Amino acid sequence: MDIKKLLKKYINDNIKEHRIYRKASAKQMLGDFACYEEVSINKYINDSKEDNTFQTELFSYIDKKGLKDSDVYNKVNIDRRLFSKIRSDKNYHPSKETVILLGISLELNEQEIESLLEKASYSLPKNNEYDLIIRFCFKEKIYDINTINTFLYDYNLKTLN
Repeated sequence: MDIKKLLKKYINDNIKEHRIYRKASAKQMLGDFACYEEVSINKYINDSKEDNTFQTELFSYIDKKGLKDSDVYNKVNIDRRLFSKIRSDKNYHPSKETVILLGISLELNEQEIESLLEKASYSLPKNNEYDLIIRFCFKEKIYDINTINTFLYDYNLKTLN
C-alpha cells in the first residue's frame, strides 16, 4: 500500500472527536476537597516530582545510541545554542516542535517519543491530524524531515523547522 494512503487510513482509523466536559464549580471542588485531610501543596509537588526529567531522558537516549550532541542537533537543524541551553539548564522547557525534532534525530519509536514528550509536558493526542501524522511517522519509523513535512503540507498543516 502507498505510504500516503497508509497515512490517510491511519488518521481516519485513529482520530478521536473532541469532547467537551463541564468544569466543576469552585464551590463543588472545595466541597469535595473538604472531606480530605488538608495537604500542603508544596509537599505534594515535591513528593510528586520525578527525578527523570526531560533533560535526563533526552541525554539517556543520546548515550544509549552512542551519539555526539552535534550529531543530534545537526541532523534536524536545531541551533547549537538552543541545544546547549537544553543540556545546561535542567529547568529549560523546550517547545513541542523541538522535542519532536529531537525524537526524529534520535530515531525514537512511538513509545519513546511519547515518553520524551510527556517529560516535557506534551503529548500526541489522537484528536488532530498534525499529532496523528507525527505519531504515524514514529510508528512507521519515518525519520526524514522532508518526508514528514510533505505529509504535513499535504494536509495543509504547519511544517517542522
